[in-house]
Amino acid sequence: MSRAAPARRRRPSRSPARDYVLDSPDTLPEGAVTLRLVNQGKEFHHIWIARLEGGRTVEDVLAALKTHGPCQAGSRMLVVPMLPGLKAARNSATVTLVPGNYIVACLIPSPDGMPHLMKGMVRPLTVVKTGRPAPAPEGDVIMTLRDYSFFFSRPLAAGTHVIEVRNEGTQWHEFELVQLAPGKTPQDVVAFIDHGIGSPPGLPIGGVSPLMPGGVSWFHADLQPGRYALICFLPDRKDGKQHFEHGMMQEIEVGEGLAATAAR
Repeated sequence: MSRAAPARRRRPSRSPARDYVLDSPDTLPEGAVTLRLVNQGKEFHHIWIARLEGGRTVEDVLAALKTHGPCQAGSRMLVVPMLPGLKAARNSATVTLVPGNYIVACLIPSPDGMPHLMKGMVRPLTVVKTGRPAPAPEGDVIMTLRDYSFFFSRPLAAGTHVIEVRNEGTQWHEFELVQLAPGKTPQDVVAFIDHGIGSPPGLPIGGVSPLMPGGVSWFHADLQPGRYALICFLPDRKDGKQHFEHGMMQEIEVGEGLAATAAR
């Protein structure tokens, strides 16, 4: 009896984002799926996916988000990569999805403070069983998220990477990766994002957020030599402060060939 051919990796799922429309697929097959966000809007956008369990609906999640925020909207929700980008930006990440019903949304707020999903940037997703789930990609470097730090398995060099992201902390964590402009620091990124202070401090490359404890996803990056900021903006479950206030903010350097990842 011949063996069934192994499942192949699938083409990335392209999701154009506009102000305030998310053109994501209605269905996806089970297994590893690469999500590619193409930002065609004037504001920052990302993709947030949560599995709906216990009979929950998209309407239930919207109600919970108004009260509790994304990480507390459902204790068993699976939350996978957030892909921020500027206009015309393209960012990709891979996540493993199991059959079931999901919500797809953009949680980033507009200048008026209202999250984009409240303006219609939300839709349902059904992940269907195929019996041959696509395998996860092989990462060439591992990024570990802890309370409250980032750790790389090896130095980062310029070029294309598949970064396997693991949350080994006791809380949900994320990372936002920004290529810093000359003379700018991670503190400048925080000031610009949180308060709109100063000029743009760099180019957003993408990120993964929020990732539950024990969660794993894969971030695709094409890095140029230079200085980058890594920041976790999630609120702490103990004191409500954002994680970068606890030290989860780091500057790394990507060089030609052998690159340093020294924290500043």
